[in-house]
Amino acid sequence: MMDLTDQRLDLLASCRVPGISWELLAREAQRAGTVKHLLDGEVLETSRAADDARRLLSEAAGTLEERREWVRQEHQAATDAGARLLTVLDEDYPDNLRVIVNLPPFLYVLGTLVPDDARSVGVVGTRQPSPEGRRSSARMAKLLAGRGVTVVSGLAAGIDAAAHEAALGASGRTIAVMGTGILGRYPKENAELAELIAGSGALVSQFWPSSPPRRSNFPKRNVVTSGISQGTVVIEASSTSGAKMQARLAVEHGKKVFLVSSLVMEQKWAQDYVKRHGRRVVVVKSVDDVMAQLRSVNEVEALTSQRRQLAFDLS
Repeated sequence: MMDLTDQRLDLLASCRVPGISWELLAREAQRAGTVKHLLDGEVLETSRAADDARRLLSEAAGTLEERREWVRQEHQAATDAGARLLTVLDEDYPDNLRVIVNLPPFLYVLGTLVPDDARSVGVVGTRQPSPEGRRSSARMAKLLAGRGVTVVSGLAAGIDAAAHEAALGASGRTIAVMGTGILGRYPKENAELAELIAGSGALVSQFWPSSPPRRSNFPKRNVVTSGISQGTVVIEASSTSGAKMQARLAVEHGKKVFLVSSLVMEQKWAQDYVKRHGRRVVVVKSVDDVMAQLRSVNEVEALTSQRRQLAFDLS
C-alpha cells in the first residue's frame, strides 16, 4: 500500500469518526494542506459543523489506530481491484471538483483521470426516458465527445447509460460517478458498461470501497457529478427526479445548467429555473449552446489556483 501515506491514511481515518462532516474534513485538509491539526481535535473553520467536529474528534482520539486499520483493509481491497486513491491533499485531485464547498475528501478511481477531463459536462436525466429522450441523450453525448469534451454521468439506467454508451461509441472519454463503493456495480445490468468505461475513461466513487448502494448515496453522487463537471445538461427529468436535484446543485456550485429546449417546454420546474437563475441557466437547442459556455483546461486550472490561494489567505 505504497500510496497510502500517513497523511492520506489519517485523512481517511478522520472520516471514520461517527457523525463527522466529510465536507468539513475536506475543506479543512485542503485549506491547511495537512491533517495533523485534525488529529489534535483542532478545526480552523467557524461553523456549527466545525464545533461538532472538534467535539467528535476529541471524543474519538482513543480509536485512531482502530480506524487506521479499518481504512488499511478497505484500501487494500480497492488496490487489489486495480483502483487508486485520490484525496484533496493530492495535486491531481480534479480541478472542477476542488472548488465546490461540499467536495468529498477522497475518491477511488478505476481507470484514468486526465487533465483534459477538466473540460467536462454532465449529461443526466430520468431512469425511464422516452425514446426521444434516450436519442437526445445519445446525440448530445456523441457530439460533446466528438469535440473533445469528457461526458460525465451517473451510470444509472436510462439517460445516464445512453450518454455513457454514446461517448464510448464516439471514441470519446466518459466518467461514471458511482452510487456505490468502487468495488460495487449498480445497477447490475450496467456492470459490463462500467467495465468498458473503466477501460477508456474512469469510474469514480466518493464512498468506502465496499459501500453498497444505499439510498443516501445517490444525492451525494449527484454532488460529485455536478462538481466534477463545468456544467450539467438535463435531458429529460420530472420535478421529483435526481436530475432536477443535480440542476439545483449545479446552480449552488456556480456551474452552468443546460436545459434542453424540449424539457423547458414540457416541465414547469425547468421554466421556473430559466426565469429564476438568469445567465446561469442556458436553454439548449444545439451542442453549440453548450460549447459556447465551456472554459479551456488552462482557464479551469487558473481559476482553481486563484480559489485555493483565497482559501489559504482566509485561513
